[in-house]
Amino acid sequence: MLNIGCHLSVSDGYEAMGRQALAIGANTFQFFSRNPRGGKAKDIVPEDVNALKKLMEDNSFAPILAHASYTMNLCSKDEKIREFALNALREDLARMHDLPCRLYNFHPGSHVGQGTEKGIEFIAAALNDAIKPEYDVIVLLETMAGKGSEVGSKFEELRMIIDSVELKDKLGVCLDTCHVNDAGYDIVNDLDGVLEQFDSIIGLDRLKAIHLNDSMNPSGSHKDRHEKIGKGHVGIDAITRIINHPSLRDLPFFLETPNELDGYAQEISLLREKYID
Repeated sequence: MLNIGCHLSVSDGYEAMGRQALAIGANTFQFFSRNPRGGKAKDIVPEDVNALKKLMEDNSFAPILAHASYTMNLCSKDEKIREFALNALREDLARMHDLPCRLYNFHPGSHVGQGTEKGIEFIAAALNDAIKPEYDVIVLLETMAGKGSEVGSKFEELRMIIDSVELKDKLGVCLDTCHVNDAGYDIVNDLDGVLEQFDSIIGLDRLKAIHLNDSMNPSGSHKDRHEKIGKGHVGIDAITRIINHPSLRDLPFFLETPNELDGYAQEISLLREKYID
C-alpha cells in the first residue's frame, strides 16, 4: 500500500487531523509541532491524543511526522535566535513522548554568512544537547534546496552533521523531492544514480520519510518553490518512479504542494492510481 498523506493543521486537535486524513484518502499526515512562524506549541490533551492513537490503530496508519517550525534556526549568527531554536527543539523532542509520533523533521538552518562548517558545528551542538537516550523519536534532517546560506543542500553536509552527533541512532533524513531537484540532484533522469549517491554518503537505512513535491523551477535553481504534483519540472513520470522505487516505496510520503484539502485528495487519488501494488 502507498503510505501517503499531506500537511494538516493541528489547531482543531490531534484526532481531527486523523479524521481529515481519512476523509481525503490518506493513511498518514504531517503537522507542525508548534506555530510555524512563532514559538507556541498546542497543549496536549490526553483524551484527544488517545482518540488519535485508536483511530490510527483501527485504520492501519503509517508513521506520522511532526515538522519543526520554520523559525527554528539552530545555526543562526544571532545567539538569541539560536537559544530560542534550541529551547524549541528541547521542548518538541520531550513532547513527542506523549504523542503517537516517532518522526520529527526540521530544516537544518541557515548559517547567515558564518560558513557551512560553523553552521554545522552549531547544529550538531544543539542536537547533542537536545537528544536524549531515552527519547523514542528519530530526528530527521531535511534535504534543502540551497537557497541563500541554507545548510543541507548537499548530502555531504548532512553526513557531516550526523558524524558530529553522539546519538547517531536517533538521526535520520527526510528527502524533499522539490528541494533535491532545486539543489541540482537529477531525480528526473537519474533517480537510481541519486539514490546510489545518497546511499554511499549517508546510507539509505537513514532515509525515513519523503516530502513529495513537484518544483516550479528546473534542477539546480536553488529556489525552493513547491508545485502541485505533475505541474512542475519534476513531473508526474518522475514522481511515479519515485513512489514505486524499491528503495522508497515503503516509506511514508508527505505532500507539501500548494493545495487545500480537496486538492490534496485529488493528488492522493492520482498517486494511488500510479502506485503498483
